[in-house]
Amino acid sequence: MDVDAIRALAFPPVEHAYVARDTILYALGLGYGADPAELPFVYERDLLAVPAMVNVLAHPGFWAQRPEYGIDWVRLLHAEQAFEIHAPLPATGTVRGEYRIASIEDKGAGKGALLHQDKTLVDVSGGARIATVRSTLFLRGNGGEGGFGDPPAPADPLPDRAPDRTLSIPTLARQALIYRLSGDWNPLHADPDIARKAGFPAPILHGLCTNGIACRAVLAAYADNRPERLRRMFTRFSRPVFPGETIRVEFFETAGGLRFRAVAAERGEVVLDRCSAEIG
Repeated sequence: MDVDAIRALAFPPVEHAYVARDTILYALGLGYGADPAELPFVYERDLLAVPAMVNVLAHPGFWAQRPEYGIDWVRLLHAEQAFEIHAPLPATGTVRGEYRIASIEDKGAGKGALLHQDKTLVDVSGGARIATVRSTLFLRGNGGEGGFGDPPAPADPLPDRAPDRTLSIPTLARQALIYRLSGDWNPLHADPDIARKAGFPAPILHGLCTNGIACRAVLAAYADNRPERLRRMFTRFSRPVFPGETIRVEFFETAGGLRFRAVAAERGEVVLDRCSAEIG
């Protein structure tokens, strides 16, 4: 991996115009629409945008696949995702994404590296800042090549007790094939051969799809499906989800705010861990 080339990487701003069809397709990729209470997210009349959509708007593309950076992209996984909402995301509009590589956290030779990337999302029409987004990539095939910057502090463990509330959301066997239409074309989520090369028995669900499903659960359980109430959310990806599995979100109400994890119910494996959300 060429750490110096990655540190010098400058992304041009990315403008992204989106219409009601895009907002609805994103929500359908998260499985919205099975419950009448979710209709505002999938019906163009009085349409609402899922806050987690800030993760996919104005995306710079799968730049880590470019050979000059020396990243083993086949083994790349999403490690963490965080967003803070500064103004409600309009259901339609044009936004601009401004990106930077904040840091690389070298875990050592054979242990991988964590790459932290920040995005500021701005509403082009009025100039208002909509969201700040942080993505952390786990470069499993790299490590021992150096790093830079100040990585964020690791998330605290969850309370060691039973959850206060749970919500189960089933996924479809074709969930990843729907979700990828919102812009994440990594073949790991569609091509069985690529999935096997990456060490998985079958294509896995996008980490950001699991993140969006967690956002869906937070809105339903604690915000009355009102997206303007969600101020921020953080997820840590601990295990992959396979399309068709049921995601059980377990919530812990603490003095410091809402904490949660997600479990692939059929396997009993924690797939999101040490997560948090702030509701206003």
